[in-house]
Amino acid sequence: MKRIGNLIEKIAGTDNLYQAFYKAAKSKREKKEVLKFEENLDINIKILQKQILAGNIETGKYQLFKIFDPKERTICAASFPERVLHHAIINICHPYFERQLIYNTYATRIGKGTYAALDKAKQYMKKYSYFVKLDVRKYFDNISHPVLFTLLSNIFKDKTLLQLFNKIIDSYKVNEDCGIPIGNLTSQYFANYYLSPADHYAKEKLIIPGYVRYMDDILLFDNDKMKLKEKLTGFKLFVETNLFLKFKPIIFNYTQKGVSFLGYRLFPNSVLLNSNSKKRFKKKLFKYQELLEKNIWSQKEFAQHVLPLVSFTEYAHTKQLRKNMMVYDV
Repeated sequence: MKRIGNLIEKIAGTDNLYQAFYKAAKSKREKKEVLKFEENLDINIKILQKQILAGNIETGKYQLFKIFDPKERTICAASFPERVLHHAIINICHPYFERQLIYNTYATRIGKGTYAALDKAKQYMKKYSYFVKLDVRKYFDNISHPVLFTLLSNIFKDKTLLQLFNKIIDSYKVNEDCGIPIGNLTSQYFANYYLSPADHYAKEKLIIPGYVRYMDDILLFDNDKMKLKEKLTGFKLFVETNLFLKFKPIIFNYTQKGVSFLGYRLFPNSVLLNSNSKKRFKKKLFKYQELLEKNIWSQKEFAQHVLPLVSFTEYAHTKQLRKNMMVYDV
């Protein structure tokens, strides 16, 4: 596929940078760093514009914090000007990343997402007898900088843009030339695209009939047990050899036994919350109800937090669980 060039001027375009500001500021307009940037918005946009065109923009001023839901992860919060930069890049580069992706990969894509991935997996659970569940070990931490840069160079040829990508990539390391920060918008796109060669290998070389990927969570399906084992071996070898990634213990089973995927337990004819999701639902709901009872939250604040929590459970067969757990109307 022909590489694309002359994008840096579009990324640095005034209208694009203002759009990037509003996206980065969404739901954060009262934060100090956003207010400070907005106080001199026109000047700050022009400064950012000059830095992008000159290729001398600062990257990597991260504030690090840990979250423990559903597991411990280190989140990197970039400075606000850098978040504007990331949105400006993705505004322009999104369609070129999109062109590289197969249909059945679902993260960071318009019209895709978690529930589209689940719907496709549900179809395959009915259609096929066997599945393989794959999950990359510490995915973001183990993304190779040289491999990622080579992959980006396969799409883009603009030297200034590639230098900017390189600065963003090199702004964070877990090990030598490894790791991208969880929290950056660009990281989401880089991470989703990084496994794209494996997607193409699975569908075009190995001809795996059922394939679903959401970031580094991957499902393979087939009706032939031995063929699926052979294809799994080839797929695993490709990922380890070309992308330098390792999988967590692999799950190979009958679809009738069910598979945990994206917080749910999928069966050919039903969907349940997996055990971890059920525990998190109960824990969060008790916490939210306690905040309401102690008048720390208003009924409105309670509803704002509970509604998305309940919405997550509604995809599964959880009517009785919700009925048992819900004390307050939302």
